[in-house]
Amino acid sequence: MTLHKPSQPKVRPGFPARLDAPRAADLTLRPAAVRLAGPVVSKPVLAPQGLGMDSNAVRHNMVAKLAKQGITDSWVLKAMGQVERHRFVDTALVNQAYEDTSLPIGLGQTISKPGVVSRMLELLRQGHAGHLGRVLEIGTGCGYQAAVLSHLCQEVYSIERLRGLHDKARNNLRYFRLANVHLLFGDGMLGYAKGAPYAGIIAAAGGEAVPQAWIDQLAVGGRLVAPVSCGAASPARQALMVIDKTAQGLRQTVMEAVHFVPLKSGVD
Repeated sequence: MTLHKPSQPKVRPGFPARLDAPRAADLTLRPAAVRLAGPVVSKPVLAPQGLGMDSNAVRHNMVAKLAKQGITDSWVLKAMGQVERHRFVDTALVNQAYEDTSLPIGLGQTISKPGVVSRMLELLRQGHAGHLGRVLEIGTGCGYQAAVLSHLCQEVYSIERLRGLHDKARNNLRYFRLANVHLLFGDGMLGYAKGAPYAGIIAAAGGEAVPQAWIDQLAVGGRLVAPVSCGAASPARQALMVIDKTAQGLRQTVMEAVHFVPLKSGVD
């Protein structure tokens, strides 16, 4: 397998060479049909119409609110408007699907609020004009962010450590038939070395530090966005951490406070 490094350290890497299909003996994770079957379906952006959760109107309203909150990346706003968030939440909570709030998805986990998802994706794309190349998502959850990432990246690898959520995400994403999304069941703290190097890594769980495996798997010129605990004394306090990997080393920037579920190792 040949991996292409960026010609200039400060330029975000593009799409690396496609992975050869790994042999079963080579897998360090336990992938469960990592590729969702079917062609990529490009849904046109339509003018607001219809009623209820299936209408474009509710998503356009959510996007308008995100823009008022300060999200300016047109790619992110368009992607947020294309993905139907109500398909990722339980029926009893569907009326809250487009509110800027996190919602439970089972097993003690949540779907992040749209404002946080769009903010993290905007940070991931900052300084990049087009599609990102290959991106690694830590914590698939119900699959919502992976679906949004599919509109922003050429290829998405998403890892979930909870079997119940991995299966739920597969069921949720099957409707969208996204050929560039690959779901893996495994320990996200280990990343997924066979897909490296990644143009971007984004995490939906926060620990006391960013695992070294993620840093190793990030391409030179790539960016990592993850919540990190503010210290052992206050493990519940978290902030977004942006890490840029340059030829000269790592550049870390601490952003605003956030609240995510804790990062854990192993699988359940």
